Amino acid sequence: MTPQSHVESVEEGDEFYHVRFRDPDAFDEIRTPEWAAEVAEDVSKGAEVRMGKETGSDDWDVQSVLVKKSVGREGAGEQATKIVEKIES
Repeated sequence: MTPQSHVESVEEGDEFYHVRFRDPDAFDEIRTPEWAAEVAEDVSKGAEVRMGKETGSDDWDVQSVLVKKSVGREGAGEQATKIVEKIES
């Protein structure tokens, strides 16, 4: 995993804020692994983590984190960053 806990954008969806850390076009494949959701749950109830496999690599990195809208836009960015830091540690 390549550490990068910098939020690129926070976009509002119907139920979640979609907090992007990396461009989805940089990946061959993106998944939402159950183990990552379990890690995220410790920080933000109901959060989901999208992991991407980098083009030309076997490494998987966090592409984005979905955080429930109830935490607010600023809170979503903060909680998503904590989730990524926890996964990367």
